[in-house]
Amino acid sequence: MYRSHVLICGGTGCTSSGSVKIQEVLEKELKKQGLEDEVKVIQTGCFGLCALGPIMIVYPEGCFYAGPTVDDIPEIVSEHLLKGRPVKRLLYQETVAGETIKSLNHTDFYRKQTRVALQNCGVIDPEKIEEYIAYDGYEALGRCLTEYTPQQVIDIILRSGLRGRGGAGFPTGKKWSFAAAQPAGVKYVCCNADEGDPGAFMDRSILEGDPHALLEAMAIAGYAIGSEQGYVYVRAEYPIAVKRLEIAIKQAREMGLLGKNILGTDFNFDVEIRLGAGAFVCGEETALMTSIEGKRGEPRVRPPFPAVKGLFGKPTILNNVETYANIPQIILKGPEWFASMGTEKSKGTKVFALGGKINNTGLVEVPMGTTLRTVVEEIGGGIPNGKKFKAAQTGGPSGGCIPAEHLDIPIDYDNLIAIGSMMGSGGLIVMDEDNCMVDIAKFFLEFTVDESCGKCTPCRIGTKRLYEMVDKVTKGQATLEDLDKMEELCYYIKNNALCGLGQTAPNPVLSTLRYFRDEYEAHVVEKRCPAGVCKSLLSYHIEADKCKGCTACARKCPAGAIFGQIKQAHVIDNSKCIKCGACIETCKFGAIVKK
Repeated sequence: MYRSHVLICGGTGCTSSGSVKIQEVLEKELKKQGLEDEVKVIQTGCFGLCALGPIMIVYPEGCFYAGPTVDDIPEIVSEHLLKGRPVKRLLYQETVAGETIKSLNHTDFYRKQTRVALQNCGVIDPEKIEEYIAYDGYEALGRCLTEYTPQQVIDIILRSGLRGRGGAGFPTGKKWSFAAAQPAGVKYVCCNADEGDPGAFMDRSILEGDPHALLEAMAIAGYAIGSEQGYVYVRAEYPIAVKRLEIAIKQAREMGLLGKNILGTDFNFDVEIRLGAGAFVCGEETALMTSIEGKRGEPRVRPPFPAVKGLFGKPTILNNVETYANIPQIILKGPEWFASMGTEKSKGTKVFALGGKINNTGLVEVPMGTTLRTVVEEIGGGIPNGKKFKAAQTGGPSGGCIPAEHLDIPIDYDNLIAIGSMMGSGGLIVMDEDNCMVDIAKFFLEFTVDESCGKCTPCRIGTKRLYEMVDKVTKGQATLEDLDKMEELCYYIKNNALCGLGQTAPNPVLSTLRYFRDEYEAHVVEKRCPAGVCKSLLSYHIEADKCKGCTACARKCPAGAIFGQIKQAHVIDNSKCIKCGACIETCKFGAIVKK
């Protein structure tokens, strides 16, 4: 029996912050102090507070060490783990209240979260199936195989109200029922773990922290629709996720939880991994299946839909990782439990990757219907440096920008679509007053242009022309008439593109035109970028009354655009200025401004 357990995050975020080295040094120090038989070190998945990594939590006290360095480890071992005195200066300060240490669940970041899909992340060792089983793992699969018929399983999912967490939110149970209704024969269960949205890492974190939840759910789906084969399509840029998924598949096979005669029944089901090369279009279901088949990842015309004719021409269901991660809990706790969370049309919880101009970046899981204000101001800790909230981008390149006037909107599928955005996979990028919304639209549109497969003209040509028009705006070369043409082109692309990538590509432009048209007009009419971002419209000036003539800016300028005598006010030659901003960063007196 161990008297203490030390949980260290082994997700990608904390790994990049040095958690692997922290664990190595910790284990050596414990051995040095003779504590290796008293203190157990466990590598887990993501805890959620990614900005504080590397993260280490000591139980039973629940002490949360945020960002410890290798040099801090000997002190933590000698003081806390040996003498029982937590090193308070290294703890996450919100958990320190005088002489007492609060539970992490009572911090602002966690208090309003409800973990379902993420419930095991940061709790168990993802590379040990025994730990997953200890938390009721594979019990849901056992119940399905011994207590429910396939149709009863589908009915449970239908009653839960679970909708797909990967994009448009199609009802999961309905998708399964379509595939189950097809004639018996070869059918497939697919998982989309491609996750191509910039800033999104929800699926990756589940794979890294709780891979068996996905395998169990896919087996349940296979039983429900009459399939014996599953495929996980995961991007090759997720090496930790791929490694842990491979380990989980091997362990499940060894325990008879994948393969032939699962749990002593006549049900057979196995899972294989297919690596994606990072093409955003392969997040679209038919393109993903085409890629699994070994062909170029391009979408197909629908109908027929995959539930009728999908992978290798056979009935196929496809859900993303987060959708599957809810399935075992719905089976164990009942559809009514899941449906009690969320809103009337959007049940359960949603995981968001919170990033951008926000104090608490990381993964959050909240009930559907939670307001954007709660996520940004309470869970996210607000905007850094006292800046004002300007907008939040949801749904990645396929989504839209939500302005401050909609901060109190309950987040669910229908509400987001109504205001010109969408849920998407769950990326949530926060922007402040220093962001230019025209530049944001240009950024996402550039991504979509690069990622277009080129199969259909509206997307291949239309998004390129649209990008060129937005680019003209950022350079002050557009007219008000161009804004109307942009909007017209947006709707043409939406109505005529072959797949979801093209159909949703104009959303960032449409939403910013809708809510921030004044910024577009400032670029067009006044030849000015209100946020001071678009370089073509900027000019740098030195305020003479603040300049001390220290020459630091002139020495730093790579273009030789700054002139002046020592101890006299300097000037900038804007014909030479390349607008790199080096002078502003160098000036200690705040004398340089951009307009």
